[in-house]
Amino acid sequence: MKLVSKSEKETRNFALRLARNIAGLAQDKHAVVLSLEGDLGAGKTAFTKGFAEGLGIKEKIQSPTFVILKIYRVKGIGARVKRLVHVDAYRLKPKDFKVLGWKEFIKNPQNIILVEWGNKIKSILPKNSLRITFEHGKNSKERIIIISDIKSEGWEKIVDFGKVGISAKKFLRRIRQE
Repeated sequence: MKLVSKSEKETRNFALRLARNIAGLAQDKHAVVLSLEGDLGAGKTAFTKGFAEGLGIKEKIQSPTFVILKIYRVKGIGARVKRLVHVDAYRLKPKDFKVLGWKEFIKNPQNIILVEWGNKIKSILPKNSLRITFEHGKNSKERIIIISDIKSEGWEKIVDFGKVGISAKKFLRRIRQE
């Protein structure tokens, strides 16, 4: 599915709604993992800020480029999701994740994990990860958001409306109607 966002605010609002819906689909056996991919400045961190807001996180969200991994406590959206784990894989290789306790993170059903530059560690991402690719649009504020690799039951309820090129605003209206 492809969305067109006309501004950072639209990208953040899309992520906020998606986070709330994903929190409602939290898994019983393992974490929910989203791979965020795209060029520098394409919207990965803006998306993460909106996603964190959707989970009720009040802390300032920054790309964890130099700290590699940041854990935020989730409050007020139910008992299932307790942590947002924000990872930057830009400078890492899959083998580096062993030291970070990656397997424990992805096994914990109370985690939602956002991996910026997830394409760099594709071999260790769970098979049911949601892949979100960000591309620069026609102007400096426009972004193309492509959602793919939907292999798990439940994802289609929140991300697949059978349209290509749907605007982020239209997508948000549809989510609100469900």
